[in-house]
Amino acid sequence: MKLLSKGAEADLYIAEWYGRKVVIKRRISKVYRNPCLDLRLRASRTVREAENMHEAKKASVPTPIIYLVDKESTTLIMEYIDGLRVKEALGMLDNSQKEKLCEQIGMKVGMLHSTSLIHGDLTTSNMIVCGDKVFFIDFGLSFHSHSDEDKGVDLHLLKRALDSTHYKESRDCLKYILQGYREVSGESYTSKILKKMKEIEYRGRYFSGRT
Repeated sequence: MKLLSKGAEADLYIAEWYGRKVVIKRRISKVYRNPCLDLRLRASRTVREAENMHEAKKASVPTPIIYLVDKESTTLIMEYIDGLRVKEALGMLDNSQKEKLCEQIGMKVGMLHSTSLIHGDLTTSNMIVCGDKVFFIDFGLSFHSHSDEDKGVDLHLLKRALDSTHYKESRDCLKYILQGYREVSGESYTSKILKKMKEIEYRGRYFSGRT
């Protein structure tokens, strides 16, 4: 196995598995937790992530195929998506291609939210462009919620990711993303979520201004 990345909660590896190129995600044990509780938490989060990826796929949002869920070793073995992260792809596209990609992202986020699935870590690093599809990855923080607040937080995280990584084009990218979101969610509902997103952004500025 080749280490792909190390995270706070899990390590990612690239490997060959029965002739397939795969990504192996292994959740890390936390020494500060009770060992039995630690295993239960990691196992439940591993299962939940796989289930939510399956739910996303049912909502027509491309995600890697899950080949194996191992609760004992808190490991997921999943399809390797051979493509570029949106983080890198955005800088290589012309305006027309960028608009098309961002609208697709917005539509897929709208599809997730329409099934009350919150990604929890919407960044351009957690989306991969492969052919004409955008695959959403890393559902480790995902959960189900009907709350407008949670959906607003999801979009706020994506806006922050655009502002920090793609600051020169973040305004246009967000505009195109919201166009796609509206296509799926409708103008009225999108307006509600955008209002909540602005409230969240204002709260963040208010508290940071007080420190």
